[in-house]
Amino acid sequence: MTKLYFAYGSNLNHSQMKRRCKDSKYIKKIFLKDFKLSFCSVRRSHGVANVVKKKDSKVPGGLWKISKSDERALDIYEGFPTLYTKDYFRLNNEKIMFYIIKRKYSFKSPQRLYLDTIRKGYKDCDLDLEYLKKRLSYYVL
Repeated sequence: MTKLYFAYGSNLNHSQMKRRCKDSKYIKKIFLKDFKLSFCSVRRSHGVANVVKKKDSKVPGGLWKISKSDERALDIYEGFPTLYTKDYFRLNNEKIMFYIIKRKYSFKSPQRLYLDTIRKGYKDCDLDLEYLKKRLSYYVL
């Protein structure tokens, strides 16, 4: 059984996804509508990627096909259900899963190594790095 998964942070990085999710297959770049990219902290001194509702905005990301064992590996990496929860959206009548922090958090800048992983993922998925730069301009690095 496979599932469609939307990545918007470090899981855009193809080599990281292949190490973590052996069966994963990158499909294409897509956008999550009515959200914006943010960096949030829940009991951490640094931020991790998250999406926050924002009407008329969109987050670039990568669409992956993952197996059940890939999803279990992602659940562990994402700290599901303690840190991130799962949410879903539809695209062309297909259900797509993504992870989101829904409880109270503070906005924090990400660590350099984590950000480098995301930048590499933007390149891997042919996403516009300007979007990431604009989102990061809100944080002191």
